[in-house]
Formats: sequence, C-alpha cells, structure tokens
Amino acid sequence: MTILSYHPSFEFESLYDSPVAGVDEAGIGSWIGPVMAAAVILDPDVSKDLLSQLNDSKKLSEKKRDHIFSVLQESPHVHMGIGEASLEEIESLNIRRAGLLAMKRAVESLSLTPTMVLVDGTGKPDMSTPIKTIIKGDQRSYSISAASIIAKVTRDRWVQSIACDYPGYGFEKNAGYGTKQHQEALEIQGVTHWHRRSYAPIAALLSSSIR
Repeated sequence: MTILSYHPSFEFESLYDSPVAGVDEAGIGSWIGPVMAAAVILDPDVSKDLLSQLNDSKKLSEKKRDHIFSVLQESPHVHMGIGEASLEEIESLNIRRAGLLAMKRAVESLSLTPTMVLVDGTGKPDMSTPIKTIIKGDQRSYSISAASIIAKVTRDRWVQSIACDYPGYGFEKNAGYGTKQHQEALEIQGVTHWHRRSYAPIAALLSSSIR
C-alpha cells in the first residue's frame, strides 16, 4: 500500500485570482465546547521562512504551533479570520454542520473578500464565494496549513482557559478529546456544562446515570 507524502505549496492558490483564502477547523473530535475555524489569506510577499514552517497542525509540536501562530499574527502579509459554532449550535445542527458554519463565519470575518475559498476535507460551507475542497488540504496548501494552525491554537487556548475550572479531566493536556484520564473523570465526576451531550460517549453516560 502506497502512502502519499504531501508538502504544502501554493499549487492550488495559483490556480485562481487573488486573494485566495484557506480554511480549516479544529475541535470536531473533541468532546467539549465550541468548534472553531480559521480562514487565512497569504500575500505573495509572505516570507519564505514562514512558509517553510507551515504544515498540518497535527504534525507539529505544541511549541512549534505556538511559535508559528505568533509569526502569522505578527506578519503584515497574513490576513486571518476566526469563526466558531457554539456548543448549543453543535447540539442543534450536529457537529458536521456546525463545523461548516464555523468555517463560513471565519471567511466572513476576513478583512479581504476572497475570490476563492480552499477548504480542507470534503464539506462545503454555505456561502456565495466559490469553494474548492481539498483532501488533506492542510498538508498540500500553504493557506489551509496556516488556517489549521490558527484554528487549533485558538481552540486549544480556549480549552486551557477553562481547564482550571474543571480539574481532573485533563483538559489542559487533552483539549477535551476522549483520553483515558478524561473518561475516568467523567465516570467519577460526571458531565460538565461544556460537554457535548449529543456525542455517543457522553449520551451513553447520561443514559446510564438515569436508569
């Protein structure tokens, strides 16, 4: 079985008139809180050093992500927007549709109006701007890669901001994902305000507790 290896580039961005935005989300698989998305437009003058550091956020260490996040924020050649869908919207819409809504809001919060939106994955947000979906886009497009880092760092920092209010769940380390510590804390301490009750593990726990 051949495993394809990708490296980010401007291959997809170059197919369209500028400005082109890359979009990605963070927190789909987490068991808590909102889902967040970022939209990023990179000017042609963005530094080659910055571009060389971009990759799928999941392939980077937390320290590396934080560094790149700061560089992206400080660069005058990077335009970014953040969007989120609330816990309530996740429960009412489902996580997939909520993720697409967060992406739409991220694009709408950009200071520039893109001519094309490159989206990681296969889902298309409901917007009038043309959209190109790209499988493994966070590994293939500089813009999407930057968006994946912005989205993940932004969401991780939000989780860390509530971690001290909910000790024992390991939120400061697991970002709300279903680690062993998180599962054990749920069994002992119960479901918090921020848990996604429609998610199967949380719904099962709540169901068992009322029997």
